[in-house]
Amino acid sequence: MSFASPVFLWYFLPAVLIALWVLPKRARNLVVAGSSLLFYAWGAGEFVLLLLACIAVNFLVGRALDAPRFSEDGRERNLLLAGAVTFDLAVLATWKYGSFGLRQGADVANWFGADIGSVAKITLPIGISFFTFHHISYVVDVYRRDRPAQRSPLQFITYIAMFPQLIAGPIVRYHEIDDQLPPDRPRDRLQDFAGGFPRFALGLAKKVVVADAIAPVADAVFRSSNGHLTTQVAWLGAVAYTLQIYFDFSGYSDMAIGLGQMLGFRLPENFNRPYSSVSITDFWRRWHMSLSRWFRDYLYIPLGGNRGSGVKTYRNLFTVFLLTGFWHGAAYTFIFWGLFHGCFLALERATGLRRLSDDAYVIPRRIVTLLIVIVGWVLFRADSLSSAGHVLGAMFSFDFSGATPSAVSVALDNKATWTLALAALVVLMPRHFVLGRYLDFSRTRLADATRFVVSLGFAPYAAILVAAGTFSPFLYFRF
Repeated sequence: MSFASPVFLWYFLPAVLIALWVLPKRARNLVVAGSSLLFYAWGAGEFVLLLLACIAVNFLVGRALDAPRFSEDGRERNLLLAGAVTFDLAVLATWKYGSFGLRQGADVANWFGADIGSVAKITLPIGISFFTFHHISYVVDVYRRDRPAQRSPLQFITYIAMFPQLIAGPIVRYHEIDDQLPPDRPRDRLQDFAGGFPRFALGLAKKVVVADAIAPVADAVFRSSNGHLTTQVAWLGAVAYTLQIYFDFSGYSDMAIGLGQMLGFRLPENFNRPYSSVSITDFWRRWHMSLSRWFRDYLYIPLGGNRGSGVKTYRNLFTVFLLTGFWHGAAYTFIFWGLFHGCFLALERATGLRRLSDDAYVIPRRIVTLLIVIVGWVLFRADSLSSAGHVLGAMFSFDFSGATPSAVSVALDNKATWTLALAALVVLMPRHFVLGRYLDFSRTRLADATRFVVSLGFAPYAAILVAAGTFSPFLYFRF
């Protein structure tokens, strides 16, 4: 079930909100947990049993880690943590990377002359990358004694399965939300709805009005990547996807944050105008921030971060970005995308560019950073390395002769052209202005007017497009 679908907008969400309004406040977690499991079962079917099994294992391990009989550095406690993390990663590896591993094994066997034939394809449960990272965050936070273990199974299910963030984030570290879980926490349901709905409406408009209008252009170019592409067509596809993935994923994050607030939860921000970055280091402080923070807290710093020698620091950096790429999907394109960003982060560290003031040489640095990001998105979007190589080759071949593929011409209609042009203005906006946070926190008259326009203008128009069937799945559902 997608946030941008008629079933969710007109049936599921109103039913959940009505239940929250008519039932006592102490029933909030019951409503959120029950509706979230229904939401997941609707889209993932029997995989809800896998989710429940993972919830049960990590809840029990958390209780054991918090037991008084374990010392601060007890061996049993270390084994419990290692076992829980191994279990979580094994579940992720089996369902997300199992088919990839089987294909690689078959290719090796075929290379040696053995005819393996076709390999089994393992269905990927939606949201598995996100709820796996939530589970690891929980057991590690409890192990470190940053937070006590959760005593209520209902509150734990609410944290893990909460439908606004279950499928595609933001990735909520346990210590960011544990104090919001108790049902007796004071809250104003009317204020929660009034604050969350404009943010949700903004995200819905980003997705349905902008991202879905641009998507056919990017899709048409990348589907044509095996044929002849002129330089301008290749750049058109790369730029279209650059804008599509931003408006699609940041739109989802806005919707998730708005939904969370309507349910009485404050979820972390996930975007901070990433296309205004002045370096790749700056980009990763602004793009998918909850993922960057997770890798920093639970991998980069435990590996030693930048506290050791230069060699160890670069090792840690490349490890993180190799896994960042692989986390997104079981394909060489994602691995090379992660390493591509890792190389530029290492270069900025080695040359000292990362220490430049953000106010120094702003315009040229923003241009260079954006070009690097666009090139990286080609690797991320392409179906294969050969397809990515073809598009990148066309982008830098300076070949402006030849016909535009017919599929691209059809996709680039007036609506797509104008949407692309207006969407591109996001690159020119001030670096520190984020419309979502402005809607949430500003109390000026202009902000009130903006919330009014977003709620009563953007939301109805987006709903009409949804009713017309012009929505598509969110891009990060595949991860």
